[in-house]
Amino acid sequence: MTLLPPADGTPAGDGPVIDVLVADDDPVVRFGLKMMLSGAPDLRVVAEASDGAEAVELARRHRPDVVLMDIRMPGTDGLTATETLRGGSSAPQVIVFTTFDADAHVLRALRAGAAGFLLKDTPPDELVVAIRHAAQGRPVLSPEVMRRLIARVADSEQDGRQQAARRRLGVLADRERTVAAEIGAGRTNAEIAVRHHLGLTTVKTHVSAILTKLDLTNRVQVALLVQEAGLVPPD
Repeated sequence: MTLLPPADGTPAGDGPVIDVLVADDDPVVRFGLKMMLSGAPDLRVVAEASDGAEAVELARRHRPDVVLMDIRMPGTDGLTATETLRGGSSAPQVIVFTTFDADAHVLRALRAGAAGFLLKDTPPDELVVAIRHAAQGRPVLSPEVMRRLIARVADSEQDGRQQAARRRLGVLADRERTVAAEIGAGRTNAEIAVRHHLGLTTVKTHVSAILTKLDLTNRVQVALLVQEAGLVPPD
């Protein structure tokens, strides 16, 4: 997935005309998009749809190269229409073009095969560039949406690390897990003994068992694993 490239202001050249279908339930938005795109010599709006079902019907009739698809429309929404279009033969490229940038919408659109996801505040020249790229099979995302996806992936990776760390700690007995959590909080053996009413020798025995079961060599490694698992106890 590539970030939406900046428009360079150069004409598209003598390439083929790109047929575009605009799907939005707001007639003012449809009119504005049609007027905006008419300024590009290589773009031609061949149909307008006011809901997802109509977008699917008109796409099959006019066979556009690219569909600009709003999400929230009456009846069949834009995401459902995108899934239908992309699931057919000779499917057009779909750019989801909306004011809504919820993560779930972005991921569903991309999983359905959308060529990109742009917000409606995308500058006109960048929208034209995005349509040209989509027609060439080059997916695009607006910068804000890209940032959101990167953040979501990072969160997912963090969640994965946390679950893996918790699985490793799952081999410990309950008391060993308690001692490991205290190590993660940076407490000494003596402090752990006082907090949990244990003998110092007992704490040392638990620490040795923790290191052996987790195949670790020192307390720092235990602390890091506990931190990753998100199991550090409160003060």
